[in-house]
Amino acid sequence: MQYVKGVGPRRAEELKARGIETAGDLLYYAPFRYEDRSNLKPVSELAPGETATVIAAVKRVQAPRFRRRDLGMIEAVFTDGSRAPLAARWFHAQYLAGVLQPGLRVALYGKVEFDAYQGGLIMLHPEFEILRGEEDEEEAGLHTGRIVPVYEAAGKVSARVFRNVLYRLTAALGEAEDPLPESVRRRMRLPGLAESLRGLHFPPPETDLRLLNAFRTPAQARLIFEEFFWLQAGLALKRDEERSAAGISFQLTERVREQIKKMLPFKPTAAQKRVLGEIARDMASGAPMNRLLQGDVGSGKTIVAAQAAVIAVENGYQTAILAPTEILATQHWLNFRRIFEPLRYNIALLLGSQAKKEKELNKRAAATGFAQIVIGTHALLEEDVAFARLGLAIIDEQHRFGVLQRKALQQKGVTPDVLVMTATPIPRTLALTVYGDLDLSVIDELPPGRKPIRTIHKTKDEIEQVYSFLLREIQAGRQAYIVYPAIEENEATALKAAQAGYRELTQHVFPGLRIGLLHGRMPAEEKDRVMDAFKRGELQALVSTTVVEVGVDVPNATVMVIENAERFGLAQLHQLRGRVGRGGAQSYCILVTDKLAETARERIRTLVESGDGFHISEMDLKLRGPGEFLGTRQSGLPVFRIGNLIRDHDILEAARREAQEFAARPPSREEYEQAMRYVREHWQRRYGLALVG
Repeated sequence: MQYVKGVGPRRAEELKARGIETAGDLLYYAPFRYEDRSNLKPVSELAPGETATVIAAVKRVQAPRFRRRDLGMIEAVFTDGSRAPLAARWFHAQYLAGVLQPGLRVALYGKVEFDAYQGGLIMLHPEFEILRGEEDEEEAGLHTGRIVPVYEAAGKVSARVFRNVLYRLTAALGEAEDPLPESVRRRMRLPGLAESLRGLHFPPPETDLRLLNAFRTPAQARLIFEEFFWLQAGLALKRDEERSAAGISFQLTERVREQIKKMLPFKPTAAQKRVLGEIARDMASGAPMNRLLQGDVGSGKTIVAAQAAVIAVENGYQTAILAPTEILATQHWLNFRRIFEPLRYNIALLLGSQAKKEKELNKRAAATGFAQIVIGTHALLEEDVAFARLGLAIIDEQHRFGVLQRKALQQKGVTPDVLVMTATPIPRTLALTVYGDLDLSVIDELPPGRKPIRTIHKTKDEIEQVYSFLLREIQAGRQAYIVYPAIEENEATALKAAQAGYRELTQHVFPGLRIGLLHGRMPAEEKDRVMDAFKRGELQALVSTTVVEVGVDVPNATVMVIENAERFGLAQLHQLRGRVGRGGAQSYCILVTDKLAETARERIRTLVESGDGFHISEMDLKLRGPGEFLGTRQSGLPVFRIGNLIRDHDILEAARREAQEFAARPPSREEYEQAMRYVREHWQRRYGLALVG
């Protein structure tokens, strides 16, 4: 970047911090909005109510004070030589006193209003840019008198600097080589690359401003399509490479079927049968399986995973199950021990918190093949953990792990099959990007006999009603959860709230009830003891932090009270709600809120109205955006420079269709090799994803 005219070493460093390292990166740095500054007028022709651009000189600047409080107001008067002056006012902008010096020529853009206090015309909080005397007319015309792109500043590199540098770059583009395959461009009727980049940064004067700000002009749509196309082409390449590798061909013998029947505690649903069929076909195929299993809370993913494990074990292979937390790993261990009891499989549990001797024993069981199923947390990924014959890797709550961790577990065997599970329903747009290299299976029905959970919203003022209802349920022989939030993911704060709530409930509200406390900082044995007591019914209520979010299964629990529900995300609220409703009795989720902002109100409304995890996940994505929806960068979310997964889902679908068609039936060998070469050279840097299969 430093060799681009108008940048230099200092600005290049600031741009690098924003991920802009080359002229190519800069060309794809899209404006976040566009302003129509073509209504350029002298001050004397302005009228109240219109939005206009004015070029005028600063006459004077003052900072009026208010007796009651200092609003940090700056007021400036501008003149352009015509008789009428124009005032402008900014609040909380003291810094402008040192910026707007008398005599400076400035381009102002904003809505014109009549100032009832002082008379005359005024602009409140106008956009402004200082026009230096040495700039030529062409450069001045980049910032006013036209549709102007507005960029997010990068350090001290302002929107104005971006416009100046990008104008030179786009003008020098000529007819840049277009990497998109010509056959795809023709079929989708897309403009060329150079034309699109010029249209992105400096749209023609006749361009519809609404289309520009919706990112739906032909130039913008082409660049969004290109970004999604190359992502999907890379994922297709990754899938092809994985499928062409030699995998294990599991035999679906009569013994396998008999063992599955012997193990099943109930008749599977039609959805579970369909999904198991898809998994069994993959496992028998001889190509490595890479499948994502999605299912709402309580839909029975665990039993499907158990059936896949039977196929592996009965063929003489081991199964590894990776879980994100020790509570969930222990829960799986207890569940699988119960499920596999009729089959007498050896199941080992490997946790980071285990005593050294116990850990060594479990590692030896995995390495010698004595343990047919090994369940654990990140401890499974440690270098000294080896398997005698790993054939199936199951990863639960995949969004808590990264693609490289998935790869690390796969490498413990020779191309084992991989089944990735998540109880957080993932919107289709995210599934196509984050998990685009995986085949998708969805369990879309709950086991029979389950009643929909009734979700009720109450405020803090109505907490007495909540406690009365909770007591009635407990007196009827049921159990309840009371969950406290982590504030900004701060477990210590959540722990404090849970402990205070526990004291209040045991000492003042329900002194006669048997109540337990569960939180993430407890030693593993104590957590197990509390959970076991709750499962056995020795505890009537459980006060907890969000450690009960996943994997806890107590059919007799019918009430979930979530304190300060406004502090939780939608997906997390839905997960917590799924801890009840696991038996035949009617269950309830009570959301207790304090002060509600608009987005929090929308979250609560969505949850009260819907029990459909996929609808909830779509709403969650809209309210929070993709990055926050998935949490950390390790979740594998690609970095998009122009595309937006929420706004551009229709373009993503089209790009996926075209990329798959191109990969499966390329128009020519030369065009295919050229495209795949482009993917290998640019994919990882452009999307921040590793090309690992």
